[in-house]
Amino acid sequence: MSALQRILLGTPYIFRGTAEIFASPSSIATRNASKKAGGSSRNQRGKTAIPKFRGLKRAEGDYVTAGTKLVTQRDLNYHPGLNVGFGKNGTLFAIEHGYVKFSSEKCDLNMDHTWVQRIYGGKDITYLYKKYVHVITDPQHNRFKMIDSV
Repeated sequence: MSALQRILLGTPYIFRGTAEIFASPSSIATRNASKKAGGSSRNQRGKTAIPKFRGLKRAEGDYVTAGTKLVTQRDLNYHPGLNVGFGKNGTLFAIEHGYVKFSSEKCDLNMDHTWVQRIYGGKDITYLYKKYVHVITDPQHNRFKMIDSV
């Protein structure tokens, strides 16, 4: 059977040197899935957790506006400093506009706070240095003039 006859009859034809295949669409067999399309139900521990993207959100020297998230944390790694608020989920946020500053200072902890009790309860905290986050505000322009009250 010649190559032209094979093409006309719809049978596949292969050139040995160039590996080209000529076949009609009706002669190509399709293979269907033989198993159901489902994943394994085993070994799923750890793969189903959605990442939380915790950590530093602003670097030192960044200008932030009031309400900007500075740090998201699960434990008390960073403590709120000057012009920084502490959210109920541990988020530190800016209270005022200004520049972010980090420092390491000796702790003066409020032992009545639930987070402090949970993390530092039963520990010796006399010589404890921790990381603080501050927001340093811009100085005011001092262009106001005092007007005597009438």
